[in-house]
Amino acid sequence: MRRTFPIALLAATVAACASQTPEQRAIADVADALGGADRILAVHTLVLEGEGTLWNTGQDMTIDATGQTFSVTGYRRAMDLEASRMRVTQTRTPNFPYFQGQSPQTQTFGVDGEVAYAMNASGAATRAPAETAADRQAELYHHPIVLVRAALGPQASVGNVRNDGGEQLVDITLPDAGPFTLALDAATHRPTRIRSASDHPNLGDVVIETRFDGYTEVDGLQLPEQLTTSTDRFKTAELSLSRPTLNGEIGDIAAPETARAAATPGPSPVNVAAEALAPGVWLLAGQSHHSVLVEFDDHLMLIEAPQSEARTLGVMARARELVPGKPLTQLVSTHHHFDHSAGLRAAVAEGLTIVTQQANVAYYREAVTRPHTRRPDALARSPKPIAVEGVEDARVIEDKTRRVELYRIAGSPHADTLLMAYLPRERLLVEADAFNPGSSVYPFAANLLEQVRARKLRVDRIAPLHGAVAPLAELVNAVPAS
Repeated sequence: MRRTFPIALLAATVAACASQTPEQRAIADVADALGGADRILAVHTLVLEGEGTLWNTGQDMTIDATGQTFSVTGYRRAMDLEASRMRVTQTRTPNFPYFQGQSPQTQTFGVDGEVAYAMNASGAATRAPAETAADRQAELYHHPIVLVRAALGPQASVGNVRNDGGEQLVDITLPDAGPFTLALDAATHRPTRIRSASDHPNLGDVVIETRFDGYTEVDGLQLPEQLTTSTDRFKTAELSLSRPTLNGEIGDIAAPETARAAATPGPSPVNVAAEALAPGVWLLAGQSHHSVLVEFDDHLMLIEAPQSEARTLGVMARARELVPGKPLTQLVSTHHHFDHSAGLRAAVAEGLTIVTQQANVAYYREAVTRPHTRRPDALARSPKPIAVEGVEDARVIEDKTRRVELYRIAGSPHADTLLMAYLPRERLLVEADAFNPGSSVYPFAANLLEQVRARKLRVDRIAPLHGAVAPLAELVNAVPAS
């Protein structure tokens, strides 16, 4: 049975051990293990600095691959615990072929109460959605000193003390965040990890966990030297910290006024612009990610369900407007990357059969069965099983009016799960990410051109799922002569 209570002035009651509840005892033990409740309550600002690694989660070679990482340098997380403010500055450098090249990129972002924001190199700030603010407020408390300090306050609710192997778990709910689960080493009572729940557009209900290692003493308090964060089974970040700064100068980390004054962004409006590429073939563009609609004799095929549920629902509605007399029955999903498969569940909810590279099939089956209770989507509201067909190397889909050839883009440094679609009658190639016309960096173009030539495809035009339709010559020119 869960018991909740305020733990106000717990430091003054630690001596009365005999009358303490299990919840009070757990918080008193962890406070003592970290250096004492008085010292913890005296912390008003905290600065963490260091370096580490970020993983390219959801964008790697396969859904569970971990080879693509960013090196993080100049990491600084400044926190004002009184005002619930946090600002992070870091420089990340990709250790893999990347769209923007492999130069370092400096990022600055933060949260101030209900305002989340990002700042560019010139200091201009934009406001982020409310969901981002909630996630960053939770991140603020994913540190032992910050969460235990909050648990010692009068508004915290603590309950459900239990044992799990060599750990003791306790749930903590705060007025502006939570609930959190704090895990303590059963022997030392030091925090081993903090967990909280969130929503992910592709993964649905997820658990964010930060693990702590290598405690060291700083001004009488025990603080971890390493933080490792994961989203469910996916590791997302690992940071090695230098000596933290307690109650030092943190500078002005309030949300910039331009961000605070801006309206909280809502869902982006969906704009689907249809461009006829050939009789019965349309590019459905209008935003950063495109789809292609292909008409067969008795049905319609959609290539790609990207970006979001809303985008995919809009694209499917536009497809049915263009050809109202035929059912939309197939979705060709070019690869698993989160930005290109975010509409997968929407397509399943509307009964489409998914055709994708074989290596995606297991993940797609998992994706449509994951719970989405925190922010229910179309599939959560109207559950359906997935109908999915895997393509190992090649497959032809044709009838008396149309032929579409699907090929795996083998050896791509972007993903192992890429499919391209070739329409031989139209001499049209549809591909995602392998070549983005108009870009200044083409890290995957050489592989795509090699595949086109190896398959002996007679391509006149490329319909990319980023950028404008381009002649094959643009791809050839983007590949340096060997």
